[in-house]
Amino acid sequence: MAYSQFDQFLQEATYREQGSDSTLDPDSLYGLYTSWCSVSGNTPRAERAFWAAMRDRAGSGQALRMKGPAAADYILTSYPALV
Repeated sequence: MAYSQFDQFLQEATYREQGSDSTLDPDSLYGLYTSWCSVSGNTPRAERAFWAAMRDRAGSGQALRMKGPAAADYILTSYPALV
C-alpha cells in the first residue's frame, strides 16, 4: 500500500494507546483531520474517502489520541472559550 495523505495524517496528528476504553469520537477525528489539513497545507479529501481510509487502517484494541499542531488547532477552533 502506498503512503497516502491519510497515513501521513495518522502519523503526524494521532497516536495509539493500548488497552484504553476511550478514543476519539467520529466528529473529533474528522475535525482533527480537517485541522491537520489546514495546518499542513493539504486539501481535505471527501469525507466519504476519509472514512473508507479510516476503516482500512483501524486498529483493534487501540484508542486514538490527538497530538501535535493539528490537535492544538482543533482544540482552539472547537473550544474558543478556552482562549
